Amino acid sequence: MKKITPLITVAVIFACILYSCQKDGTLDPKYWPPKDDHGHLQQTKTFSSAVVVDWINLQLQMQKIPLPTGTAGQANDRCQAYCGIALYESVVPGMPSYRSLVGQLTDFPEMPYPEKGRAYHWGAAANAALADINRKLFPSTADANKTAINDLENKWLADFADEAGPSTLQRSVAFGKEVAKRVFEWAATDGSANVNPPYVPPTGDGLWVPTASTPPAGPYTFQRRDLVRGSDDGTELVPPPPFSTRVGSDFWNMVNDVYVNSKNLTNDQKALVDYFKDVPGYAPGGTYVALMAQILEQTNPKLDQAALTYAKVGIAQYDATNVLFTNKYIFNLIRPVTYIQAHIDPAYVTYIPTPNHPEFPSGHSTTGGAALGMLHLIYGEEIRFTLHTYDYLNYPTRSYTGFTQLMKDISTSRLYGGLHYQATLDKSEQQGFKVAQNILSRIRFSR
Repeated sequence: MKKITPLITVAVIFACILYSCQKDGTLDPKYWPPKDDHGHLQQTKTFSSAVVVDWINLQLQMQKIPLPTGTAGQANDRCQAYCGIALYESVVPGMPSYRSLVGQLTDFPEMPYPEKGRAYHWGAAANAALADINRKLFPSTADANKTAINDLENKWLADFADEAGPSTLQRSVAFGKEVAKRVFEWAATDGSANVNPPYVPPTGDGLWVPTASTPPAGPYTFQRRDLVRGSDDGTELVPPPPFSTRVGSDFWNMVNDVYVNSKNLTNDQKALVDYFKDVPGYAPGGTYVALMAQILEQTNPKLDQAALTYAKVGIAQYDATNVLFTNKYIFNLIRPVTYIQAHIDPAYVTYIPTPNHPEFPSGHSTTGGAALGMLHLIYGEEIRFTLHTYDYLNYPTRSYTGFTQLMKDISTSRLYGGLHYQATLDKSEQQGFKVAQNILSRIRFSR
């Protein structure tokens, strides 16, 4: 029998140590060379998601109404999507059970890949990617916001300098910035610049009549690129009943329901409408951005799960916006206020102004069905949360036992506000949820 040399014994012991460290998919850095050396690729799930929450909250600050200079047109759905994608791609190489979105999102370019055998700090990569993508999305934002972006980036960079050596930090920052650069260049070709050319709406019985002197919103959204091919499959809407001014007809009953529910609001009903009306508040869709930040703070996932949540919710919100605005200008359905003033009560006014685009489907309910539906599919329905979205406006907080309950409140607020028919709200929620389901069925995040 051969003797085991001391060198072999040490090698065996070291291998056993490494095996024990690898059982949960992570490697303890104390068994590796110094933190700035070759070899150690620490996984994304070992980092905190606090950096993500900070960047979402800063994005919300830039989306407050009235919008800062240069922010107009950077809708929340667009920012949400591209920030989420940039974040995810900047950290997914440290997520061995997950895969890049390259080859899955429409026309999505190749992403950089980490240097083989080099250490990366995924928190620093995420921070750099989110800093740069926000700068690129808001190039003309207020000076105070530009300063806030720089300050937040530097704050996290200083924190991460205590966790990684200078070479690792520099390499990670460069990686995150390169991801942001490629994502933004791709975003610039999505057609968003072409959604608001001059538009003359068709005329006729039951067709939409503009409700404001501002240009119609998003009439050419159908030209904007979907992020996920097929995300609109099965989202076709059952049309509203045939237009009629006859008392007791299906159409008249549908409109009269809005009239009855919106003309004498209680204080609680007014508070509900105010909370979800957007103005004053955040640009449309900000409710869902704020909610995502609060859910992340409450559940406190690691960086990998935060990146997944951000990407999934952002993609769903973006593609749902495409679906809803495309459908609005297909149906061109009359708004309740126009019908009521013409055929029920000439003195009728809505509690809040009616947005200047057709009624069917509902923006709040379709995007809400997608964003809240995605959160439901990620976190389940057994979650309680309290909204602090408009604490800064001194609105009371609102507490919920799940995403479905919140969705119903958001839709009901649009009925009370006099903006939408109940049938529209119900169909729109289903439409948005279908978009979320389609995205998860077509995009493979996990391997």
